[in-house]
Amino acid sequence: MKRFFARSLKHKLSLMVIIATTLPLLCFGFFTYLIATDISEEKAKQAGMNTLRQLRTQLELMTKDVENMSIFLIGDESIQEYMGRPQKGTLVQSSIYGFLMNLAYTKEYIANIELRPFNSNPSIAQTTILKSGFPVSEEGKDSQQVKFWTSLYEDLTVTGAKRVISLVRPIRKISSYQTIGEMTISLDEDVIAKLLRNSNLEGNGTILLLDKNRNIISSSESENLYKPITGVLADYPATTADEGSFNSGGQQNTVLYYKIPSMDWTLVGVIPFKEYSAQNRYVLNLTGIGVFIAVILSAGFLVLLIARVTNPLSALVKYLNSANLEKPLPLLPVPTIDEVGQLMISYNRFSDRIQKLTDQVKRNEALKKEADLLALQAQINPHFLYNTLSSVNWLALMNKEYKIAEMVNSLSEFLRFSLNGGGEFCTVRQEIEHAQYYVNIQSIRYPEQFDFEIRVDPVLMDRLMLKLLLQPLIENAILHGVLKKEEKGKIMVEVEKLEQNIRFTVYDNGAGINDDKRSELNALLSDIRPEHEIVLQQGSYGLRNVNQRLRLHYGSPFGLALDKDLSGGTKVSFIIPDTKEDQQ
Repeated sequence: MKRFFARSLKHKLSLMVIIATTLPLLCFGFFTYLIATDISEEKAKQAGMNTLRQLRTQLELMTKDVENMSIFLIGDESIQEYMGRPQKGTLVQSSIYGFLMNLAYTKEYIANIELRPFNSNPSIAQTTILKSGFPVSEEGKDSQQVKFWTSLYEDLTVTGAKRVISLVRPIRKISSYQTIGEMTISLDEDVIAKLLRNSNLEGNGTILLLDKNRNIISSSESENLYKPITGVLADYPATTADEGSFNSGGQQNTVLYYKIPSMDWTLVGVIPFKEYSAQNRYVLNLTGIGVFIAVILSAGFLVLLIARVTNPLSALVKYLNSANLEKPLPLLPVPTIDEVGQLMISYNRFSDRIQKLTDQVKRNEALKKEADLLALQAQINPHFLYNTLSSVNWLALMNKEYKIAEMVNSLSEFLRFSLNGGGEFCTVRQEIEHAQYYVNIQSIRYPEQFDFEIRVDPVLMDRLMLKLLLQPLIENAILHGVLKKEEKGKIMVEVEKLEQNIRFTVYDNGAGINDDKRSELNALLSDIRPEHEIVLQQGSYGLRNVNQRLRLHYGSPFGLALDKDLSGGTKVSFIIPDTKEDQQ
């Protein structure tokens, strides 16, 4: 067998190529299955989290409406009068009862509204409660001081048992802030459960709603009610973040959770692994069939291909053996006597000429690629881009899409300045206009996220400067500053005369950087070395680029400086020589 493979290149190539082809195909199939499994699980998680976010919004709207309704009722004059002093007759009581009925009739999720005065007046309830299951643990709360949401409990009404979750809050006299009664507005758990069932969680999963004590107060499956979450998911963690996911029950379930901070509730989605593992089995079967067919076809094709390749090689060996060269070449070792060995013997005679031909081909290819690149660059026509953006702008104006028109117009002017024939310098006025166009685009992209202000000495507007310096700094202030704050931020650009120079400063009141990081960046900016460029490139390409261009054009003293703004944000500044337009 060894001699069989040693004397034939065809046999060796056939075996090695089949093995080399089969192994990658098998690995590819295996990793495809793993990736498909991860994608299926990630898709289920993303879809599930989107469902929980939508439910959170709906529940927040519902509970916010109830809280607003309670405030509205507290401020009602007739309710204030009824709760504040004893009443003779039932006229006011009947009026308030009708008012509560009309108010609750428009909200299907309201099960009951009850007013309990602390005087001798009787309580007024929209629904007659025969027996209330108000949680004993909640009765101890000082409802005269704060409002609170109860856990799930059951009321027995004339129409049957009804599960409810209630908002309890004190009623205070408007004039003296004295507590004169108590109000309870109950949410119908059946309506919440219907909302959970209709949410269509990925993989026919179950959705649970937990109160602050982690008890289940609503569920798409009623058998889970009143249980602690650990009674359904034994490995549910004691503490969780605001949102996230984990695998439960030995990889049997994927559990998603999303907190509702305003009520201290938590939405929990449970997706059984078997629901989306069927997709993985389908991918596994499909991948196995595909790999098997690919291996068979590849093996057959490669055997034929190798036969076609080795036959000419055998003929070529015979030709090379008969060739006569003018000068002998250094001999190379010949490890075998197969076709490759014979070819190496001939290579010993022709290697120099082959090397020269190879070098010539490389030079020709390099010249060809260079010519192709120059031809491609010559075909770039920015006017086509401007005209196209102008057409889009007019179409937006015709359709009264003024935001789109503004954004397209700003983009057009932004690109027109950036591609102005390769010029490196511009006036301060042009640089500020270019920055303003960029800010216009970002303001539309991130509405109500930041304010922008420019302060510039009018005398400096016609001074010359290196172009495209402000925009990267403003971009850095937006992305790494104000957008990292929850509240609305502010960015300001200031241009001022400084003896024989002009100073440009970009302020932002964003997240800021700590003193150690700022000192490190200033040290790297003032001493640019290759290793420092790598560090800066990893941190901020815009800062590195602007700093490098300033130092190259104006000299090493002119570069970026980072400082901490008084607002807690960041201040980035640079200085350039004061150059008038006629001095360029």
